[in-house]
This record gives sequence, structure tokens and C-alpha cells, in this order.
Amino acid sequence: MDFDASILFVQFISGLSRAMILFLIASGLTLVFGVMGVVNFAHGAFYMIGAYMAFTLTEVLTGFVGFWAALLIAPTIVCIIGGLVEMILLRRIYDKEHLLQILLTYALIFVFNDAIKMIWGVDLRIVNLPPSLSGFVSFFGHRFPAYYFFIIGVGAGVALLMWLLLKKTRFGKLLRASSEHRDMVGLLGYNVGGLFTLVFMMATWLGGLSGAVIAPTIRISLGMGMEVIIECFIVVIVGGLGNIWGALLGALIAGQIYAFGILFVPNYAMAFLFILAAVIIIFRPYGLLGKPVQARG
Repeated sequence: MDFDASILFVQFISGLSRAMILFLIASGLTLVFGVMGVVNFAHGAFYMIGAYMAFTLTEVLTGFVGFWAALLIAPTIVCIIGGLVEMILLRRIYDKEHLLQILLTYALIFVFNDAIKMIWGVDLRIVNLPPSLSGFVSFFGHRFPAYYFFIIGVGAGVALLMWLLLKKTRFGKLLRASSEHRDMVGLLGYNVGGLFTLVFMMATWLGGLSGAVIAPTIRISLGMGMEVIIECFIVVIVGGLGNIWGALLGALIAGQIYAFGILFVPNYAMAFLFILAAVIIIFRPYGLLGKPVQARG
């Protein structure tokens, strides 16, 4: 089977846009584990809520205003919900074993699914793009949806902001210190509980943002959070659980594997991601950018 360079470039751009969505979701997932030590299976539910909120906001505020309002308001509402979940539930299990964390966060998936069913029903929902982002860009004789490049830009922008936040601010230093020496940070007089609440709200904000960004490209439905969380766990396993830049690397690898897998062996594209995750677990269980201590923690 012959493919010219233009088709390969098309798949590369498609894989890059998919990778940026995976990064937005996986960065929140790995941030919570890296700082708080919590395995949050409910993270996909926040992504789903963000998509449904984007649908409602674009229905109420139509056109250009509705889309941009959705990108701003939907993640904000999601992070407020996330803050309440952290303060009411997660705060009680920080010192418990991971199995209890998994059970609690997994149960939250069903709670959020039922809440969405009560509010929005079970019908598929669609978010329309504003005219300014609904066109196409031509490269090498192929047309790309302009929205692909918007997704790539959002992902790159978030990655840059997270780098500035974690590496260049006092808050970022506190996060890194809390991830390694939680008790010491508390003894220095910092409110570790409040810090964890902010971290969880940041993570759920990223989940809500990813849901709002992806909403115009998919049919929004119940269960979409569970579908994506499995792929995001593969991303953080490959990159290194608890490592933000590992999440970015893992997302880039996963996006390209899926894009080119669809091109060459469309029926088995997802299988290659699971094979990659299995190889990483066997030969480098702490991920490509993770540290060995993470595998023991």
C-alpha cells in the first residue's frame, strides 16, 4: 500500500490534534496523582460535564459569543464542582490505600452519569462551531478543518502556561515540594489542605476545558468520560504517572500511534496503544519520564 508524503502529513496533523486533547485531560489526571497521590477515575466524568455544559451554553448564547463563553464558563463551573468533591469526599481518603481511592472515584462516575441523565437526558448532543472556526485550511492539496489547528493551539498554550506556573512561580514550587514532602510543607505553616483543593480544581478545570474544546467535533453522550479515561491512563502510564511533561510526551506518542494505526490497520489502531502500555509496564514501569520512586509509591 503506497502513501505519498501529503497523506502522511494529514495523519500527522490529525494525530497532533488528538494528542492535544489527550494532553489536556491527562495533565489534570497526572497532576492530581503527582501532588495529591490520588488515583482519580472520575476525571473523565469532569471532561464529560464540560462537554455537556458547553452544549447548554452554546444553545443559550448562540454563535460566536456562545462558543467563547462556553470555553470560559464551562471549565469554571466544572472546577467549582471539583472543589466541592475534593472538600467533601476526597479530603477524607488521602491517607487511605489506593484501592479505596479507586472505589470512591469510580463510584463518582455513576453519580455524575445519573446527574447528567436527569439534567440532559440520554439523547446525543451536538455543539455547532462558529463560522470563524468552521472552515478549512489547505496544505499539499489536502484540506484540514481549521478547528484542528485551534485544538493544537489550545493544547500548546496550556502546556506553556503549566510550565510557567510550575517552574516560574512560588505556587509551582509549593506544588513540587508538597508532592515530595507534604508534612514538611505543613510544618512550615502552609495550608496543605487548601493547596490540595486548588490542585484538584486546576485538574478538573483542565478536564472541563478539554470537554468544551472537543465538544464541537464529537457527538456528546453518556459514557464518553469512561471511554476517554482509559486512553488517558495509557498516556500517563507511558509518560510517567505524576509527571506533567510525561503526560505531554505520552499524549503525542498515543496521538500519532492512533492516527497512523487508523491509516495502516484501521481495525487494530487502539490495540497498538495497549501493546505500548504493556511494554512500558514490563520494561519501564515508572514511564518514559517518570522516576523509579514513582513505581514504588
